[in-house]
Amino acid sequence: MIKPFSQACENNKGPILEVLKTAFNKTKSVLEIGSGTGQHSVFFAEQLPHLLWYTSDRHINHEGINLWLKEANLTNLHGPLELDLNYAWPVNNVDAIYTANTFHIVSWQLVEQFFKGVSMHLASQGVVCIYGPFKYQGQFTSASNEEFDRFLTQRDPFSGIRDFEAIEQLARHAGLTLISDTAMPANNQLLVFKRQ
Repeated sequence: MIKPFSQACENNKGPILEVLKTAFNKTKSVLEIGSGTGQHSVFFAEQLPHLLWYTSDRHINHEGINLWLKEANLTNLHGPLELDLNYAWPVNNVDAIYTANTFHIVSWQLVEQFFKGVSMHLASQGVVCIYGPFKYQGQFTSASNEEFDRFLTQRDPFSGIRDFEAIEQLARHAGLTLISDTAMPANNQLLVFKRQ
């Protein structure tokens, strides 16, 4: 099998890292939910050596993630754990959670399940970082995001770009406070929440 590759991961990893350096500066371990190809995990674990980075995804993506992890051979990079938002998480308490480009792919029910998992497993003072496109007050931030949303919903009517306000409400119910909302390349955002 050839290592899976995402050009989007290559394009956005640098700007995301700049935010994570601050967001995770007091964090010891991070659970990445939806590790996808595994590219982000390798880059961030390499650039943030103080972190223990745990990858996770559905079993179907494990082979590709393992190819990236094996090649990188980093002592602070672990996984992948088998984590499907439909089911209980295979972890106890975690210091921080990172997820990228997941909320617009999974159903809204699974976004709600994500925050239920956060409320159960995130440690006190824990940090959650969520990367992806969002709507604000029901409006897309760009024409390309509106087009992308149309593509997503035609492919899967349960997917689509989510409303920031709805995400923040779920986060508040899970005991999280918004710390920052940073604009990223290609009309994406990086939301940082903290459990107070």
